[in-house]
Amino acid sequence: MLFLVVFVLLLAAASTLIYKFAAADGDFTLLSKGPAKREEVEGKVVWITGASRGIGEILAKQFVGLGAKVILSARNKAELERVKSELISKHPTNQVEVLPLDLASGEESLKEAVEVAESLFSGAGVDYMIHNAAFERPKRKALEETEEGLRATFNINVLGTIALTRLLAPSMLKRGRGHFVVMSSAAGKCPAPGQALYSASKHALNGYFHTLRSELCQKGIKVTVVCPGPIETSKVTGESSSTQSGSSEKRVSSERCAELTIIAATHGLKEAWISYQPVLLVMYLVQYMPTIGYWFMDKIGANRLDAAAKKGNAYSWKLFLGQKKSA
Repeated sequence: MLFLVVFVLLLAAASTLIYKFAAADGDFTLLSKGPAKREEVEGKVVWITGASRGIGEILAKQFVGLGAKVILSARNKAELERVKSELISKHPTNQVEVLPLDLASGEESLKEAVEVAESLFSGAGVDYMIHNAAFERPKRKALEETEEGLRATFNINVLGTIALTRLLAPSMLKRGRGHFVVMSSAAGKCPAPGQALYSASKHALNGYFHTLRSELCQKGIKVTVVCPGPIETSKVTGESSSTQSGSSEKRVSSERCAELTIIAATHGLKEAWISYQPVLLVMYLVQYMPTIGYWFMDKIGANRLDAAAKKGNAYSWKLFLGQKKSA
């Protein structure tokens, strides 16, 4: 009798766990945390790249809502001014500054931007650097990528982001505090058929920033790497911030992605995954059972290319069952 009771309890617990995982929009550690800690960002200076639209714009809105002072950066100054105007209209007492920035503009230009950012808000310095800007080309086969695409992708996603970090970090080290929040991607953890260069750039970011944290964590520098899967926004900007018109893809909303990102940062998580199934499952498989995870991705690779070419669902369970091969 006791055995039966224990078995039923274990079965119920397992069923609950499976249900929660099936419905999850993030990894278990992330979802176990409570809401964002307002005290961690209130009054702090948050610098956000790629803030003129998409997740960057929504991150700015949520940070301002938590009482942060925000610096908005992107290449489009007019759009940055629009975002600033909207933020100030809703939060007239908050401080928001616009700092146009092109991550591919070279080290001298980035150095000037860092000096300006550090001088804003009476020289308070940057507490949070949110690396959100990213470059993404249309999906194509790995062997069809060009040198032009390689340079364009890495100049922004990797070289510019790392250069900005290297120029800003000394000021953080002098103050003994600073937090880099890196918007990476599920493509930085798993193979991403049709997005070889984007995936490579995000793998590079993961490697650099996890190493940076290991080197500087004892000097007050924190790093949070966020890996979103498919995210729904109103503007097409790439793997981790786009939606395909007419597809049946289930994507995490950009508002929820921003919310979970800030939760991850304010709770000091080193890495966070944000996605619905099946991408979340693939991330767990690749992380903890790589042989199975990579076998799974090999099974769907060609079918995903076909789905992307037809503007279909590139994140469906049906990709695993399909037999059609790409030419």
